[in-house]
Amino acid sequence: MWRGILVFLLLAISTVGVDAQRRQINPIPFAHEPCSVLDGRPCTPSYCSPLEPGPCIPEIDYPYGQNLQLTIESVPAEANRAKYQKPDHDLDTIGDLFAELRTCWSPPSDNARAGMQIAVRFSFNKTGGLIGPPRLTFATAGVSADTRTTYLNAINSSLNACLPLKFTSGLGGALAGRPIAIRYVDNREFGK
Repeated sequence: MWRGILVFLLLAISTVGVDAQRRQINPIPFAHEPCSVLDGRPCTPSYCSPLEPGPCIPEIDYPYGQNLQLTIESVPAEANRAKYQKPDHDLDTIGDLFAELRTCWSPPSDNARAGMQIAVRFSFNKTGGLIGPPRLTFATAGVSADTRTTYLNAINSSLNACLPLKFTSGLGGALAGRPIAIRYVDNREFGK
């Protein structure tokens, strides 16, 4: 009986030692240590299957992410003025694309509304043209249909004035068919 208890204690101590040694190695350089659903401590959840052997390696959070979303203000904040300058070269990065799209925006002058927000979604082909017209996905609540139509027409005319965008072959191939969501915010002050 004492032999059984001694063997059990040795197994428990060796398991704790191996577990502590295994947790010291972090295979993910830019994220927290992988975790299990059986861990009693806080950890970073991941999207791996519990049936996979070994630790899961979650995606690294990049600054732009998988979905291409952009907010364009009619009057940019002073800190963001540099983001609203048109690139002087072919568009090679997503930052270049976003800067180009920001410079294209010209808000409507008639039937405009202070604080109006409208969001559209569209895709480019690899030569820099639109695959289809921008689709309205959001508009500020309580706005008349005429105001929504005015802003949607302004978005269409602003984009058409800039098209086709001059993508490099790498960016054009990477963006082709990927949806881009843009939220336009009309933060101009009217009546002053």
